[in-house]
Amino acid sequence: MTKSITLAQFGCGYWGPNLLRNFSAVQGGRVAWVIEQDASRRAFVERGFPGVRTSADISSALNDPSVDAVIVATPAETHFPLTEAALRAGKHVFVEKPLATRVCDVDVLAEIATEKGLMVMAGHTFLFNNAVRYVKAMIDRGELGEIRSIYSQRLNLGRIRSDIDALWNFAPHDLSIIQYWLGNPEPVCVQRFGADFIQPGIDDVVFLNVRYPGKILASIHVSWLDPQKVRKMVVVGSKKMVVYDDVAEDKITIYDKGIDRLARVGENMDFDGPARFNYGYRSGDILIPRIDWVEPLRAEAEHFLNCIRTGSQPLTGIDHARRVVGILELASCSQPTHDQTGKGLL
Repeated sequence: MTKSITLAQFGCGYWGPNLLRNFSAVQGGRVAWVIEQDASRRAFVERGFPGVRTSADISSALNDPSVDAVIVATPAETHFPLTEAALRAGKHVFVEKPLATRVCDVDVLAEIATEKGLMVMAGHTFLFNNAVRYVKAMIDRGELGEIRSIYSQRLNLGRIRSDIDALWNFAPHDLSIIQYWLGNPEPVCVQRFGADFIQPGIDDVVFLNVRYPGKILASIHVSWLDPQKVRKMVVVGSKKMVVYDDVAEDKITIYDKGIDRLARVGENMDFDGPARFNYGYRSGDILIPRIDWVEPLRAEAEHFLNCIRTGSQPLTGIDHARRVVGILELASCSQPTHDQTGKGLL
């Protein structure tokens, strides 16, 4: 018989209803509490989920011995203190991205979780998307050859936020996917360029470049000031190339394209001389595989509860989340200085 797990959710604003809906529907899970400061949001929960108790005080849930785990779906700057409070109360925690806004805070959470034998999982939902997993399997099998570059675009017109900038809002998705595809490596170099057009000090458009070992380049473009909704990632390998487009009907397109070195025979059959190569441009088949659709958020919720039951480490646990937060933190410190007068640097 599946062990039932009782949950409390902190926050039910923009993304919270999606979490509440999925965690309420997962077999063997029950959301007992929603903690929300806004009375109108508490009323929303009471209308739609009559079996769920609501409160504005987190202690209502933290002091309930029947609660096994907490879901944190609040603004980013509150993720660390709320997660810390839940862990100290003996609860497992699922935290919406980003897990925290500083690596040192992630390390505190890791220490408490280890000491108390509890689990922390970050809500990097795209790692539970079957299209993302399809690309991961291709990379692991070597079908793309050596990975050379990955670039992504996550663009939209709005929703503008005031608590975090476009980088911290959007880039955790792309970074978590890239880290997953590449095996969670430590980057060699992180560089960010961004600009604040709407609200002073909050970048609306950011270009983030990350260099990984093996000369792998990653480039991430995020913006909430764009005329189109774009959710696209391109992986360039030495053998094949892949486009993952999350808003397209066909999520994955595989291109058998590339540039191959062709040996050129020398006078003494010296194929390997430095100047003995021509280059062939390969343009082969284009494959659009069928991807079975499973709601990623539902799969993520099931994974969280299963990890609690089995004691296994979650796919998006602290180690993975720490690397994502670390890159974002490095990026936040790497923005080049610019001349406010508009006269330029030189």
